Amino acid sequence: MFKGSMVAIVTPMNSDGSVAEDKFRELVEFQIENGTDAIIPCGTTGESATLNYKEHDLVVKACIEQVKGRVPVIAGTGSNSTAEAIQISRHAKELGADALLLVSPYYNKPSQEGLYQHYKAIAAAVALPQVLYNVPGRTSMNIQAETTIRLAEIDNIVAIKEASGDVTQAGTIISRAGDKIAVLAGDDFLTLPLMAVGAKGIISVTANIMPRAVKDMVEAIQQGRWDDARKMHLHMLDLHKAMFIDSNPVPVKTALELMGKADKTVRLPLADLQPATLECLKEVLGRYGLI
Repeated sequence: MFKGSMVAIVTPMNSDGSVAEDKFRELVEFQIENGTDAIIPCGTTGESATLNYKEHDLVVKACIEQVKGRVPVIAGTGSNSTAEAIQISRHAKELGADALLLVSPYYNKPSQEGLYQHYKAIAAAVALPQVLYNVPGRTSMNIQAETTIRLAEIDNIVAIKEASGDVTQAGTIISRAGDKIAVLAGDDFLTLPLMAVGAKGIISVTANIMPRAVKDMVEAIQQGRWDDARKMHLHMLDLHKAMFIDSNPVPVKTALELMGKADKTVRLPLADLQPATLECLKEVLGRYGLI
């Protein structure tokens, strides 16, 4: 159902920390103009952890209104409380979201059975396609392949964003349940390796600043132009790494400011790049002709 080059879009903010809706709409348009296949508001890159309910609604609604049905909008609605995730997911559905991105519960550290029951409950409560989001580096727990394969039997669980960094785990899911659930890369630097074993696309951070380049590489893979794809992958590696020289989305929002597209403001406890790190980022962006 979902494939190609998808962006985990930032939530631009004004210098006072309020959501900059006009800038957000401009960034959505920038993505569509450059061929992005789906837009994911209110994910980790969108600073969902510090958006209140009103702001979450504002961002999702603005995304849906700006997209105007041209590409799917997959709203981030996950929580470490199953009841809260259901509440937020229902509201996203009411606003008109096409699908949901559900980060695995953080801090609670549920068992694999707890994870299964969490996602099963949300799927039963909200009649929208749902994308699981496995990111152990953020949540301190892994959705094991066996659990994903089990969840793939639920009709409206259609994909998983795999950000575990484990190609073998992703391959296991694809080999045993690839006809029921799409694996999507959750790390830009693993787009090519994961798509080589059958993943359907990427939910990208780098696409915030280079959407056309990410789209072109994904298209090359889809068309079987492996030599071209490999060259593009290797060319972009330094940029992918630069997006994680500090906690996401600090580097990518700083890059957008340097490119003149949005303010770099992030909310505490995130903080601006330190001077030495900022200089490293500027050097990389300069090499790619972005500034």
